[in-house]
Amino acid sequence: MKALPFKIPKPEQDALVFQVDYGASFYDKLHQHKEIQISLIVEGEGTLLVGDSVNDYAKNDVLIIGSNIPHVFKSDQSASKNFHMISLFFTRPSFGSNFFDLEELKEVQAFFKRAKHGFKVSSKLKQINTLFFQLEEGTKLNRFLILLQILKITSKSNYNSLSSFIYDKTYSDNEGQRMRNVFEYTMNSFQGDISLKTISNVANMTKNAFCKYFKKRTNKTYVQFLNELRVEHACRLLQSNNDLSIIQIAERVGFNNMSNFNRQFKATKSCNPTEFKKMSH
Repeated sequence: MKALPFKIPKPEQDALVFQVDYGASFYDKLHQHKEIQISLIVEGEGTLLVGDSVNDYAKNDVLIIGSNIPHVFKSDQSASKNFHMISLFFTRPSFGSNFFDLEELKEVQAFFKRAKHGFKVSSKLKQINTLFFQLEEGTKLNRFLILLQILKITSKSNYNSLSSFIYDKTYSDNEGQRMRNVFEYTMNSFQGDISLKTISNVANMTKNAFCKYFKKRTNKTYVQFLNELRVEHACRLLQSNNDLSIIQIAERVGFNNMSNFNRQFKATKSCNPTEFKKMSH
């Protein structure tokens, strides 16, 4: 993976990489890698950016991120002190170029189809959880067999896609760095005003060039992306914080106009903030 400054330290002879991340936060820089990533969040919560879409992640989530999809885990350190994730990384040709085309592995084809946009598993989580916890003690063969079981279960489970649009080219180093700077600035500053002029300066481009550049790579305008990020954070506050009024939440995530907040919320979540709060409790 040349594109962004993150490469899985993958021993060349290992077709399957097992990794445990543990600490005060997850790696929080936008990155991509050719390996498909299957992760269990053991502890921690925050915002997950995958391709063009803003999602959240929390304890017990099972997340699949496809090959070369730019993504970043932004840890919410106010909600969680410890962050712990168990992951498997592999590529489709890892076990031989035609391995997953075998008749015997037809059952797992849905996994690869879903992985193209990334997905969050929404059923059979207990089963998958149990398998993940067997990985640590497992031999390389056991880990491989567990991977096949996970692929089988996640091919049949209910799921939600993590993104709707994937830019079909691998980012160059410069592009990767530029997009990383844009996302990092936005994720750290969304509570305040971010003008197109400001974010264009972060990207080191003219306003016009930046707007085209961002739209081409995410299939949405920068303002759309910023509003989605703000709404996602509002959802987390609506779910977890009973002390704040909806007006206070709107202000806290960067909306200084209630009718705009309601409109953007409804466009993203298909319900208004009050309805969302009722459904969450």
